[in-house]
Amino acid sequence: MTTRAAPKSKDLSRQEPLDFSLVQGGPLFQLLRRARLSDDALMLLTKRVLVISLFIWLPLLMLSALEGHLRGGDMAVPFLRDIDVHIRFLVVVPLLIGAELVVHQRMRPVAQSFIDRKLIPGSARVRFEAIVASAFRLRNSVLAEVLLIAFVYTVGVMIVWRHYGAIDTASWYATPAPGGARLSFAGLWLGYVSLPIFQFLLCRWYFRLFIWARFLWQVSRIELNLIPTHPDRVAGLGFLSNAVYAFAVLAAAHGAMLAGLLANRIFYLKASLPDFKVEIMVVLVFVLCLALGPLFVFLPQLAQSKRNGQREYGALAERYVLEFDTKWLRGGAPADEPLVGSADIQSLADMGNSFEVIRTMRVVPLARQDIVRVVVATLLPIVPLALTMMPFEDLVKKLIGIIV
Repeated sequence: MTTRAAPKSKDLSRQEPLDFSLVQGGPLFQLLRRARLSDDALMLLTKRVLVISLFIWLPLLMLSALEGHLRGGDMAVPFLRDIDVHIRFLVVVPLLIGAELVVHQRMRPVAQSFIDRKLIPGSARVRFEAIVASAFRLRNSVLAEVLLIAFVYTVGVMIVWRHYGAIDTASWYATPAPGGARLSFAGLWLGYVSLPIFQFLLCRWYFRLFIWARFLWQVSRIELNLIPTHPDRVAGLGFLSNAVYAFAVLAAAHGAMLAGLLANRIFYLKASLPDFKVEIMVVLVFVLCLALGPLFVFLPQLAQSKRNGQREYGALAERYVLEFDTKWLRGGAPADEPLVGSADIQSLADMGNSFEVIRTMRVVPLARQDIVRVVVATLLPIVPLALTMMPFEDLVKKLIGIIV
């Protein structure tokens, strides 16, 4: 198998970690490079964010001003007061774009780490190389991004937004009518340019997460060289938790997207934040599944490694403590060998430490702080909406009480 990203003749152990990237490929990436909005290392982030965000938001501002829908008039939601649209295009879009750089930098050593830590047996090296190459082909797929665009226009715009996403009141982009909402010129740009770009960026992230989950699942089918006494307490797979750090920005984007939607419902439809407890919980669970779910594919191997470690090291510990007991408690030690300073004592402690590492070994390469990090990143953008329910001072006191 030969591809530009992972040639068969190349020894994978000598590849640079940069070679594995979920975001450094695909038609849009190549288009941004040609437009000088990105480079091979995904730099020029500020320029890229400004150009894309202003392209989808600035025409809405200008068209709303020309139509007299900027500040108010006879409509309930003028453009400048539409919290959802500003958060979506000026906050969420930059987060979705910025997350690319974070994910690229955090996750590019992943494939190389499997090799450097000797987790991949020599007999499975070619298979692992094929898995990496397969991920690259999916990432670079033209057909995949074309299908995403088709999905965005047929489902995302024509069904989801037109029937479920828009608020049911007169606004700068549409007015209710018997045959359906009538779009303004700004609404046409919103529906056929701004929203499709936003939804494409979002759906492309879901596609990348699918590639990531597929990559991990395929790797988990290989019988890995797991060491149950590894100090990371996940048999050497602790480096995979970097994915949680990488996806924190993406989690914040989902939280901000929900916050904008709820803000419009609260301010213009007279709802309150507690009315959306179910929606908040659904989004939180969804984000947790996106960020953490793929790592559960290693549960069977890690659980088996833990059981094997407890059995094997249990037998080794039993043998050692019996010999220690015989030597030092049953008169087996030479008369001239002092107990103080004996290496046997340290070895006994080391054996206990090794067994404790196995006992506390996790069967998923996650820690509690990883889950907390995703939860905080998701809920943080929603916290300001709590000010609609209580004064800022009371909110701070409650937050301090929860933390302390």
